[in-house]
Amino acid sequence: MIKRSFHIVLLVIGIFSCFMCNSAVAAVGISNLRCEMLYNPQGISTARPRLSWQITSDQRNTVQTAYEIIVASSKQKLTRNEGDLWDSRKTISDKSIMVNYAGKPLISRSQCYWKVRVWTNKGISEWSNQPANWSVGLLTPSDWQAKWIGYEHGFPWDSVSKFSRLSARYYRKQFQATQSIKKATVYIVGLGHYELYINGKTIGDQVLAEAPTDYTQSVLYNTFDVTADIQRGDNVIGTVLGNGRFFTMRPKYKPKKIKEFGFPRLLLQLEITYQDGSKKTIISDDSWKFTADGPIRTNNEYDGEEYDATKELIGWNKTGYDDNNWLKPELVEAPGGKIEAQMDAPIKIMDTVKPINIVQLKPGTWIMDMGQDMAGWVQMKVKGNRGDKVTLCYAETLKPDGDLYTANLRDAKATDVYILKGGDEETWHPVFVYHGFRYVEITGYPGAPTISDFIGQVVYDDMANTGQFETSNTLINQIYHNAYWGIRSDYKGMPVDCPQRNERMPWLGDRATGSLGESFVFDNENLYAKWLDDIEQSQKPDGSIPDVAPAYWNYYSDNMTWPGTYILIADMLYNQFADKAPIEKHYASMKKWLGYMRQKYDKNNLMTKDKYGDWCVPPESPELIHSRDSSRNTNGELIATAYYYRMLYLMQHFAVLLNKPADVQLFSTLALEAKNAFNHKFLNKKTLRYDNNTVTANLLPLYFGMVPDADKKVVFNNIVNKITIDAKSHISTGVIGTQWLMRGLTDFGRPDIAYHIAANDDYPSWGYMVKRGATTIWELWNGDTAAPAMNSRNHVMLLGDLIAWFYQDLGGVKADEPGFKTIIMKPAEVAGLDSVSASYQTPYGLVKSNWRRHDKQFDWVITIPPNSKAVVYLPVNSFSGIREGGKRIPAASGFKYLGQDKGEAKIEIGSGDYHFAASNYLSKE
Repeated sequence: MIKRSFHIVLLVIGIFSCFMCNSAVAAVGISNLRCEMLYNPQGISTARPRLSWQITSDQRNTVQTAYEIIVASSKQKLTRNEGDLWDSRKTISDKSIMVNYAGKPLISRSQCYWKVRVWTNKGISEWSNQPANWSVGLLTPSDWQAKWIGYEHGFPWDSVSKFSRLSARYYRKQFQATQSIKKATVYIVGLGHYELYINGKTIGDQVLAEAPTDYTQSVLYNTFDVTADIQRGDNVIGTVLGNGRFFTMRPKYKPKKIKEFGFPRLLLQLEITYQDGSKKTIISDDSWKFTADGPIRTNNEYDGEEYDATKELIGWNKTGYDDNNWLKPELVEAPGGKIEAQMDAPIKIMDTVKPINIVQLKPGTWIMDMGQDMAGWVQMKVKGNRGDKVTLCYAETLKPDGDLYTANLRDAKATDVYILKGGDEETWHPVFVYHGFRYVEITGYPGAPTISDFIGQVVYDDMANTGQFETSNTLINQIYHNAYWGIRSDYKGMPVDCPQRNERMPWLGDRATGSLGESFVFDNENLYAKWLDDIEQSQKPDGSIPDVAPAYWNYYSDNMTWPGTYILIADMLYNQFADKAPIEKHYASMKKWLGYMRQKYDKNNLMTKDKYGDWCVPPESPELIHSRDSSRNTNGELIATAYYYRMLYLMQHFAVLLNKPADVQLFSTLALEAKNAFNHKFLNKKTLRYDNNTVTANLLPLYFGMVPDADKKVVFNNIVNKITIDAKSHISTGVIGTQWLMRGLTDFGRPDIAYHIAANDDYPSWGYMVKRGATTIWELWNGDTAAPAMNSRNHVMLLGDLIAWFYQDLGGVKADEPGFKTIIMKPAEVAGLDSVSASYQTPYGLVKSNWRRHDKQFDWVITIPPNSKAVVYLPVNSFSGIREGGKRIPAASGFKYLGQDKGEAKIEIGSGDYHFAASNYLSKE
């Protein structure tokens, strides 16, 4: 009896143990598998990709202790756990992002299916339940059998002149598939933009493809799995080529400034594998047919698109179409750049906007208000007679009489034209251009247009919205809204300055610090990694870097601030995403640029060359674009030398990461020499003011760590006095100073001043823009009164570090270790702000910081993702005054008390959801 009871007890214990084990397994999961930071990418550019995943857990303090990755060459093998390409086995590591593939060597066209499971201190996960995959693209030039085709001439209806008019080119190739299809993949380069069809079906949902580059340096291709689109028997593959940046918007005009590439051209390779293993390849060559006499009569990014529906080529991209009158394309020269896979996300239609109003300006002319400044186009529904012509003109603002204001577009025509074919209702939007606009002038519309006839389509790179931010201040919320719309308006395969006028250029200086703030809002890692490639490819052999990259405009002005963006963004990618690859890849080019600048412009350890100064400080007169007041402007040599020091500091940091001790010493020595020379030249030993005592003149050396320790307090007081007294607590900095202003004020103990600047609604301020009706951020602080020559209403350069400050300081979410492995949670409290709700999708998962103060209590709801931890600063004078989840926190409850820091209790927490309440709250107001 005793023996039997003993066996029952063992059975119960065993069942209970299994239950606990299964519970632990169920508590930990895997999600968001990514390869090279992309979901299931096809045709990647590397044979050794990096794999990442996120852990889910219903338990606190979850930390990965090991992982196992299986990579298989087929779904079936993956299901059977056969890692014929790679089985990492159980690998002891807490690394869950940027794990290098270490399996069998991959070659071009390799198809890889993968999954992962993890061990944690809280249990073991199941295998990731959604098999992920990637394929390798064409890695070597010999993989390409296709030939470049095009036509190096215009047609009678085209105009190759300053205001270029070049019709789209339609290409088709009919072929036979003799067997059932096992696999079909198409690789395509369509310059400048393309649309791809197989048997009449549009392939992919991308628009304005592919991403722009300097085509003499690199050419990007896209890869599509078209297995389901090829049928046994006759097939047709068709493409339409638009002009994009390849056939430039202003050819034969200012040839020393504007780079040209030639007429549109195509490189396409369709590879088919039949069920029996045999293969067939369809390539672009002179056996194709093409015509330019189709419906798209012109497409110019500045001027718009014209579409004549009476010239539609019905059935041109399907079998059976008579193309006997079409032309034979020419075999043309390659653009010159290396052919590489596009590794940043494609541009897509990401959102829609419904118009809020249409009013008749005069007979036949209507003005439509979208209610939001945006970038993209409008899709129109219209019914009328054959030959009716509807004209859509785009603008950001209106004149006092209600007509479009287009002076600030300069010579961009920003006009689309649609000619009806007649009959049933027709639906149309442009495909090879985009516009920056809020208002649309409609003329020639049959009858009276209504808002239901139009929809705005918002076009930008397909990247996730990773951040949310909201406060108790509605003005701050609207400023954030305006920034959000401005940022996404200017993602077009590269970060451009504006979406509306005859510019739209990737200016480096606009994104130096703005890219950091943007990284909280959008998953922009791959976009900016691609842009660093653009910058490197624009570097001249002597080391110089342009102010615009790709260098569509020939602006090699040699300065520290605009090209310095190259280094600043590499640093941002490392800190925000734990991506060290850009530093490794670009280190030599960055060093080369600094060497070039030092050799050419370093005199007595001062950097003597500057170009833009503190660009666009608030001017003294409302009609001015640039201030003429010397007391407002900052010495260019001071700016250049301060930035030189900052770049040397970052390069020293990079050299440490890359284990280059000789370079660490070199950059350290140069930085010290520059700092000493800077202080000798610009620091007034009596007043402890830098140069003419502008905010920027004092802020740069203070924030960069150049000010002697004994003088920091006085120098900071100089800044405080300049802002609070001279500028009456308003902003007085331009593009350069504003990049460091908000964080600088907060780091040195005056977040209240930063908040006052952010919350102002009179001139000059971001709130003033809102008060004057802006729905995006202006190019100028006085955008409503300044001359139109440089006065975009949708620009991001004046944001500076505002968005980074919103998240890092108001929200209290900052990376302490790269990629937010450790997070600093330290919100800045300011008078007038009662709550902030901020969330951000880090590489490890979602972090939330929702704080609120009321009735002398501070409530703070926090989420920390698994495999991360946070150092939290609570505004209380002792650890005993904190409650979490309604309970007091004993020292042994898993919270690590780190002591008091300037009146705040500092604790370390692991992953999980927390609700802190501080009743002995110490307000800093």
